[in-house]
Amino acid sequence: MPDLIRLYIQQCIIGFILSAIFVVMLFAFNIMNLWHLVTHTQGGWLAAFLLFVFNGIVFSGVQFGIAIMRMKDDDDDDDDDRGMMIREYNAVPVRVNETRPR
Repeated sequence: MPDLIRLYIQQCIIGFILSAIFVVMLFAFNIMNLWHLVTHTQGGWLAAFLLFVFNGIVFSGVQFGIAIMRMKDDDDDDDDDRGMMIREYNAVPVRVNETRPR
């Protein structure tokens, strides 16, 4: 299996674990009375499952993005600013004659 796919699967698993912890904490602390809403309505467990799945998608995407952005080779020598020369731009003010239509 390619390393990038393995990394993606690992980050997705971590994201869904974080989602499970987040949803359990939402219910444990009874934020916005969610525990009562889930346990006392007919489709409450479906809502809890969807909350877990959608938060898992978000958390795993963020986790994968962080993992990719933290990847860096130690032998990257192109981090210096000695690349292309930046040309100096000297702005010269120009007088504009304003004519108003009558």
